[in-house]
Amino acid sequence: MKDPEALAAQLPSLPRPEPDASAPKPDTVTLNPDALWALTQAEQAAVRFDDRPLMILGSVAFGLAIPLLTDLYGPIPASDGRFWIGCALFIGLAFAIWGGNRWLLFKQRQHLDWFSHPVRKLLMLVTANVIYTAPVTVIGLLAWFQLAGLPVDRNALQVVVLTNVICVLFVTHAYETLFLIRERESDMTRVERLQGLRAQAELAALKAQIDPHFLFNSLNSLGHLITHDPQRAREFCDALALVYRHVLDSRRTDLAVLADELSFLRLYYRLLELRFGAAVQLDVDARLEQAARDEKWLITPLALQTLLENAVKHNQAALDAPLRVALRLGESAVEVSNRRRARSSALATSGLGLANLDERCRLLTGRAIEVRTDDDSFVVRVPMLRRS
Repeated sequence: MKDPEALAAQLPSLPRPEPDASAPKPDTVTLNPDALWALTQAEQAAVRFDDRPLMILGSVAFGLAIPLLTDLYGPIPASDGRFWIGCALFIGLAFAIWGGNRWLLFKQRQHLDWFSHPVRKLLMLVTANVIYTAPVTVIGLLAWFQLAGLPVDRNALQVVVLTNVICVLFVTHAYETLFLIRERESDMTRVERLQGLRAQAELAALKAQIDPHFLFNSLNSLGHLITHDPQRAREFCDALALVYRHVLDSRRTDLAVLADELSFLRLYYRLLELRFGAAVQLDVDARLEQAARDEKWLITPLALQTLLENAVKHNQAALDAPLRVALRLGESAVEVSNRRRARSSALATSGLGLANLDERCRLLTGRAIEVRTDDDSFVVRVPMLRRS
């Protein structure tokens, strides 16, 4: 059996039937942004947790306990107003230390993770906590000694600073442990959902390929070739088989090489070209072709074929007004665009094809598809990943 490139090179010279007037009449696709974002928000909510009660309780506990254990009040009794002013001061100081270190922790989590940079993250975490906690503690204690009229107790100052630093490191460790546990649970949920989506995508692609109208027109083209050119009829059968094989093989991989997906897209397009003739045109940008030669670019399997099929299903195509589908290279993305010419007898559609593609892209690349539409054009940006 010949490879897809060889088949694609021979298919253009085949006789081209007129566009199919009996094809289904779908309408324009409408997306529900809330539904598309639901998965990401649910996953973020699963990792995040409301630590405000813990922060309030912990700050009050540390603010009351540490001064008593380190004898910061000295000779000042509980009946003295300065004692209660000190309680408020130390609780406020505990809130400042807890809140500041919490902010530093969350900021570091945005840029560093334990798996990619474990040593750097550990050093940055410890350094940031110590550099912030120690000066804030010293300033708070000096303010207390000045306010209470007590001499500065250097020994108590050192003990409290050390105690606060140790407590902050312990609390930070607890935060990180809880985050890692929740992220692990979220990752397991992602894997399970991805497996389900891959099966759904494979089933949806197969259902689209065996659409009765598609088979009807493919068999008509095949019948014509059998009569006039049996050799090319055989090649047409081989190309059709390769389309199905690629769909089945896509279930074995999460991300596909861009060059392979473009080759498959051309093969699928040649079948469309036999069906619609020159009424459907595919334009692949030279920059995208060049990027495809770099086999480090990865893309969601069947994404480009899904968008080409979507454009053909939802728009008019005629020899005097061909449907032109253009592929362009964007910033770490492939941009697929076409003119909008909705068919007059459009049927309602749920938009599940694009919603499914969007969700698979989120899970596989960490980025969503971008859909831009107006009265004249429909543009979808499919994210890519570059492996090292």
